Amino acid sequence: MISTENLSALTSAGGHVVGSDGSKIGSIGQIYVDDRTSEPTWVTVKTGLFGSHESFAPLDSATQDDNDIVIAHSKDKVKDAPRVAPDGHLEPAEEDQLYTYYGIQGGTGFAGTAGDTDTRGTVGHDTSGPPTDDAMTRSEEQLHVGTRQEETGRARLRKHVVTENVTKTVPVQREEVRLEREPITEANVGAAMDGPAISEEEHEVILHEERPVVQKETVPVERVRLDKETVTDEHTVTEEVRKEEIELDGDGRPGR
Repeated sequence: MISTENLSALTSAGGHVVGSDGSKIGSIGQIYVDDRTSEPTWVTVKTGLFGSHESFAPLDSATQDDNDIVIAHSKDKVKDAPRVAPDGHLEPAEEDQLYTYYGIQGGTGFAGTAGDTDTRGTVGHDTSGPPTDDAMTRSEEQLHVGTRQEETGRARLRKHVVTENVTKTVPVQREEVRLEREPITEANVGAAMDGPAISEEEHEVILHEERPVVQKETVPVERVRLDKETVTDEHTVTEEVRKEEIELDGDGRPGR
């Protein structure tokens, strides 16, 4: 049995309620004492997401282990207990319902939270933060992807002079000397005999030939300017986002 001197310490030390098999059932919520004897009778166990559910467990055979309370019932037994509102005080009908469920011979006194000064007592406190309404708000991160324009580089036109070899073939003509011999005939005998019989004589002919002549001329061939065009690509963005999930801890069956 847990002594009444340790009740305040247990409710504020952040301990847990441990089942008969050694598994943690949930965190300690409120401890209810008998209005007549001031002996601890019940403890509420906070289960579910953020301790959103409170189930009653008996302290008739419970022991204290540091800041934890070890009860004589299993985790499933406690989680399936009748749903009784932990409003700081148990009515006789509610307490009888719990005694019947756990198979305990019940007393005839009322039970209220430890430290009550009247029969109704005060409600338990919310250990998860400031009290809110009866609904939870589920939030999640959403990914918004946009674009921004950045300077990625610059392009400029620059003109410089390079030299390259150009080869072209042009036909050229030249004159060559050839000898023509003709026999003496009646037709040319007169011309052949015109002059001394024996003499020295010299004839000359001028030869010509064509040579390549190169001229260079500068002419415009094209105009070049800078322009811009916009192209569209697809870029896949992968990022982690967080979201909250809300789950029901318990089978949601009504109290018996």
